[in-house]
Amino acid sequence: MFRRYILVIFLFFSFISFSQTTVEGFVEDKRGNPIPSATLSLKDSYDGTVSDSSGYFSFTTTEKGDFMLQVNCTGYKPFEQNVNLDNAKVTLQISLKEIINELAAVTITAGSFEANDKKRAAILKPLDIVTTAGSNADISATLQTLPGAQRVGESEGLFIRGGSAEESKIIIDGTVVNKFFFSSVPGIAQRGRFSPFLFNSTAFSTGGYSALYGQALSAVLNLESIDLPEKSEVQAGISPIFGSIGFQKLAKSKKFSWGSSYSYSNLALYMAVVPQQQEFFHAPESNNVDINFRYKMKKGIVKFYSYYNNSSIGLRSASMDSIGLKNMFVLHNSNFFANISWKQLYGQKWKQYTVASFSYNKDKIRSEMQSNDNGRLPITGISLFDFGTFNIQATETMSQLRTVLDRKFSGLNAIRFGGEVWFNKNISNYSFYTGDFSVPIQETYSAAFVEADVFLSNKLAFRPGFRYEYSDLTAKANIAPRASISYQVAKKSQLSFDYGIFYQTPDRKYMTQNSDFNYMRADHYIFTYQHNSPEYTLRGQIYYKDYRNLLKTDVGNRNAESTDGYGYSKGFEIFWRDRKSIKGLDYWISYSYLDTKRDYLNFPIYAQPTFSASHTGSIVIKKFWVKRMFGVNWSFNWATGRPYYNPNKPSTEYLSDRTPFYSSNNFSFNWITSIKKAQTVVVVGINNIFAQKQVFSYTYSNLLKDDAGQFVRQELGPPAKTSFFIGMFMSLGKDRTQDNINNNL
Repeated sequence: MFRRYILVIFLFFSFISFSQTTVEGFVEDKRGNPIPSATLSLKDSYDGTVSDSSGYFSFTTTEKGDFMLQVNCTGYKPFEQNVNLDNAKVTLQISLKEIINELAAVTITAGSFEANDKKRAAILKPLDIVTTAGSNADISATLQTLPGAQRVGESEGLFIRGGSAEESKIIIDGTVVNKFFFSSVPGIAQRGRFSPFLFNSTAFSTGGYSALYGQALSAVLNLESIDLPEKSEVQAGISPIFGSIGFQKLAKSKKFSWGSSYSYSNLALYMAVVPQQQEFFHAPESNNVDINFRYKMKKGIVKFYSYYNNSSIGLRSASMDSIGLKNMFVLHNSNFFANISWKQLYGQKWKQYTVASFSYNKDKIRSEMQSNDNGRLPITGISLFDFGTFNIQATETMSQLRTVLDRKFSGLNAIRFGGEVWFNKNISNYSFYTGDFSVPIQETYSAAFVEADVFLSNKLAFRPGFRYEYSDLTAKANIAPRASISYQVAKKSQLSFDYGIFYQTPDRKYMTQNSDFNYMRADHYIFTYQHNSPEYTLRGQIYYKDYRNLLKTDVGNRNAESTDGYGYSKGFEIFWRDRKSIKGLDYWISYSYLDTKRDYLNFPIYAQPTFSASHTGSIVIKKFWVKRMFGVNWSFNWATGRPYYNPNKPSTEYLSDRTPFYSSNNFSFNWITSIKKAQTVVVVGINNIFAQKQVFSYTYSNLLKDDAGQFVRQELGPPAKTSFFIGMFMSLGKDRTQDNINNNL
């Protein structure tokens, strides 16, 4: 009987073993790489297994017939395959497709530094801009501490990688700001008009930027305004040179808000305390007012913003062409900007963004040759003196309309397309002793664009695009291809390559007699390595920019003659930011090497332009003590000499001289406290604290010569060797203490 039981058991297990099916194989990704830890199971069964480190799997089952094999693994799309289990062995080769998600996927950089409070680590935040020593809360001044941006002290604007200020465009909520900076004053750089706290996102592209934007040979600064405020609040600021008051009112439904602010500035008291190189008989004075309205819908938002400013300034400087005479300059400026945007989601896939804006700027300029007692110089018969007295009234208007549609596909894949149109009108009225004349110039510019984000995997992404443009000023069209490819070499680290052709209409102020010219063109080639995390940022770039069809003007640099100019710009840049190594300490270091030459405007030869230094760098350090709510900020900026025009040299040595080495040490202190119920920030800033000599360029006489027969010259530097700022900013309604702590750390 025992032997019979053993035989029955043996036969039973033999039957089971012969009725089992072995399922085995490998799990891999689309590139053939093994995928470990993938879970495999038969649907409606308990049979299954997990793949090993080589991607291999094997399990047995007694199930028969057709079953659904399910495969799951984190980071990959679920996989199902029908298998037949009637045979003794089933061998499978399973390929899984990655899930492209925002947290794991490579970032398409398109050459930009981003500053925002959204998904990934930011390069700069609004409070970074305010607390950077030496920036005086000016967006463009802070950007000059980043690689690629040149520090040009005698003129306002963004000078990027060997490009002139006209080659950079500044955009607010999708539309170009026609006059982002205060109007030009001879030899004195002007600051930007807009506060950094208006914006929650800043993307600064120093090259290779998106096909959605155009008319900029070098760079784009894209600013996105804030949406609804978190809470109603009142803000105020006071200092010896300005006062401001503003409010934001959030509706109880939290669906809409409105707000307004006013500020007044006058530097008369400051200039009475700090001696200036120029004689300011009318200290810089301005009035600013802005109004905003925001309405949030179920899947969209409408935002309106308007800004108005009027400013005036009057100064005298010694004439370089005579002994005892003065040049008098008076400027009255009125500026208006309005922007309305509508962002809307349609279902889960479509997004639409439409924006319109209007810009208006009027400059009234009066220039006089004056005697030593400040009286107007009568007609002398010497044209150099007589043409020094004139009046100009220049009015510029710009209207824009832009629409972008965004269609999402699986993962992060998307396509964006749309179009825009600009209407520009410039009217300049000139009044000289010889008579009056007017120069009107108009341009209608239109563009269509398309761009796609193609994520081949979490590690590899591609962004192709192109842009079509037409300008009635040149009566020509162009097509500009753009492309960017990014590969993730390690977690939070990636390599990118950007390429693009960028066109720009020649500056309208030169197109007074003829408009039969080509678009100016720059081809960008950029290779980038970037590691970006909340603690550290390391970025290195190598670039080459090929200029074609640059504008050439007459000897007097007044009228366009051709677009036969050309040039190049190449170099490399390094940026390092550390927020972790030392508790409470945040610092960044940047360095740029630039090699550039061009033949454009009235250049007689191929030369390095005046707005480019071969080597530039910055060190910015910020230390904040949480317990004392006190911060100290320091910045050191330096640059090798820039070219300048020396009329004593022959044309073969045009722009061969260099200014002295530039350096500046700047300090600021900020203390966060509360007065009554108002959160208060006290700021004290000192620029060029060691009074280092700074020479931006030289101005030469057209008539006077020294004993050696050389035209005499004068150094062109800042209005004061050392400048100061003291201010107090208060907000009532929202407790910003923790925000200020977080932004300072």
